Amino acid sequence: MIRLAANLSMLFTEHDFLDRFQAAADAGFRGVEYLFPYAHAPEALASALRESGVEQVLFNMPPGDWQAGERGLASLPGREAEFRDGVIEALRYAEALGCPRLHAMAGRLPESADSDTLAAHRATYVENLRFAAAEAARLGREVLIEPINTRDMPGYFLSRQDQAMAVLEEVGADNLRLQFDFYHCQIMEGDLIRHLERQFSAIAHVQIAGVPERHEPNVGEVHYPAIFAQLERLGYAGWVGCEYRPAAGTREGLSWGRDYGLAG
Repeated sequence: MIRLAANLSMLFTEHDFLDRFQAAADAGFRGVEYLFPYAHAPEALASALRESGVEQVLFNMPPGDWQAGERGLASLPGREAEFRDGVIEALRYAEALGCPRLHAMAGRLPESADSDTLAAHRATYVENLRFAAAEAARLGREVLIEPINTRDMPGYFLSRQDQAMAVLEEVGADNLRLQFDFYHCQIMEGDLIRHLERQFSAIAHVQIAGVPERHEPNVGEVHYPAIFAQLERLGYAGWVGCEYRPAAGTREGLSWGRDYGLAG
C-alpha cells in the first residue's frame, strides 16, 4: 500500500511551519518529512506531531551553512568534527520525534575539483558515514544517502545511483540505506523502473515530484501511476515523500492523490 508523507518544507507553506503538521493531517497525509528541524525545539515539534496524529518519517542532518550555499558536510575534508557533532544533534531530535531515519547530505565539490580532490571527498564520505551509521545503530535508526541532480544542486558530490550503491557497499553498514528520489534520478539518468528494480533491496525511502518543474507528480514527463504500481509489486513498505513545489496552493493541487488517501 502506498503511504504518502508530506514534505513540510515544500508543501503547506501557506501556513506557519508548526501549523503545517495539522494541515497535512487534514489533507489525508499520515506521515511528514522536511529538510531540517533545528530551528524549533524538539518539544514543540513533538507536540505538533502528537496533536496532528502524523508520523515523523525523515529529516536531514545539519547541512553546514545553508544560507551560504552549503549542502551537507559528509564528504567535506576538514569538516569531520562538525559533521560528527551534527550526527549527535540529529539523533537527539530523532529520539525526541520518534523518527526512524536521517539523511546525511554529502556536500558540494569545489568548482575546480581534480581526481585527487574527488578521492579525498570520497574517503571522507566513507569514514563519516561509518561513524554516522554506528551512532545511529546504537539507537535503532537508519542513515540514508541520496543522489541529487547537479542541475538543481551544481557540484553535489553524490549524483548517480551506481555511485550511491558503491558507497553503500564500501561502508558496509546494515543500517546505511538508499533514499531513492525519482525526480533526481529522472533528471540525471532516466530509466526509473529499471533503476528501482536493481536497487530495491537497498531502498529505505522514496521521494516524488513532477519533472522537470518539480510541481505535482501528475504533471510532467514521469508517469507515477506506473511507478506506484511497481513499488507495490516489489513489496515496498516504506513511505513515499511528496517533495514537490505546488504550482498553486497545496490543497488545490492534491487531486492526483485521491486514490492514495488524500483529500484532493
